[in-house]
Amino acid sequence: MAVHAHPDDESSKGAASTARYVAEGLSVLVVTCTGGERGDVLNPKLADDPAIAKNLTEVRRKEMDRARELLGVQQAWLGFVDSGYLEDYTVDDRDQLPDGCFARVPLADAVRPLVRLIREFRPHVVTTYDEKGGYPHPDHIMCHDVSVAAFEAASEPSAYPDEGEPWQPLKLYYHHGFHKERFERLHAAMLDAGLESPFGEWLDEWVDRPEDQGRITTWVPCGDYFPVRDEALKAHATQIDEDGWWFGVPLDLQQRVWPTEEFERARCLVEVPLPEDDLFAGLR
Repeated sequence: MAVHAHPDDESSKGAASTARYVAEGLSVLVVTCTGGERGDVLNPKLADDPAIAKNLTEVRRKEMDRARELLGVQQAWLGFVDSGYLEDYTVDDRDQLPDGCFARVPLADAVRPLVRLIREFRPHVVTTYDEKGGYPHPDHIMCHDVSVAAFEAASEPSAYPDEGEPWQPLKLYYHHGFHKERFERLHAAMLDAGLESPFGEWLDEWVDRPEDQGRITTWVPCGDYFPVRDEALKAHATQIDEDGWWFGVPLDLQQRVWPTEEFERARCLVEVPLPEDDLFAGLR
């Protein structure tokens, strides 16, 4: 089970691993917490289309349908409303967000539908974001809080007793795809190949955070599924420009230089040594 904040997050975070596990015959359920209602049209080619602006929620649902088909996953909506974005957001800013949005729902209420899905789907592995949300978007941070709480509550008979029979997932992971070593390696490889790198300015402005060092525990080989990942990303056309920086590094170079996706093992109820190369290490 992969728990995400908005439609498109499932395609930009861990999508190649998802596609690999689907190809191996495993069942994958993508849980989308919000509909992305307060998102912007980020693709400049579509930004001035009044029909899209008027019907963004419906458009993004159709994009999610297409991405789901491409990845081969099941998908469920939690039904919460996008909180919008606040620069440099922390949970102390929650009261500045719109009433009724996801990040302002009481945690116990927000956890309930995810507990129900965990008990219905009965996953062995759950993936989500770290405590910073991957980046400080209100919905990403809330997604982390809800996922961790649901992981713990789903196995407790006294917790949400009306939401199905208890189920204990065995492993919980956080995505860590946006990290400096990956971008440095890809940047250097682009320059060595005589190509313009999309990461130069980004790396120049990178601020190292000591608390982020050494968090990655699991490198999942999935380079063969980068093309599927990219097609799923392109399905979210309101958010992703197919000529933009997301696709600025040739696929063959990515597959050669950095053919993995990275995760942090946050909870594990089976004995499995680290590092790992499989989210299902110890479970197969």
